[in-house]
Amino acid sequence: MLNANDNKEEFYSRFFDQLSQSQSWPGIYLFKFIVKSESDNLIKLKEIFSTKKAFFYEKKSKKKKFTSLSIKVNLNSPKEVIEIYKVCSKLKGIIAL
Repeated sequence: MLNANDNKEEFYSRFFDQLSQSQSWPGIYLFKFIVKSESDNLIKLKEIFSTKKAFFYEKKSKKKKFTSLSIKVNLNSPKEVIEIYKVCSKLKGIIAL
């Protein structure tokens, strides 16, 4: 029987394989998130990428309730992508696409 953490690790294992096969590393990876516009999470997401040379693109929804944040960043490996997603997943109320 699998618990929730096993399911996450199984997901990340499959995701690692997909990333390894889908592009060359090091390479540019595009992260996409949706955040409530009034939330501090937009700033927190950007802080996660503060040590990297990242390009940010923001677009507010029609009613300005949500913000779409796209982040292009050059990373060394699929492992680095997964580590960033794990850090981002600790923020409540964000949707990773």
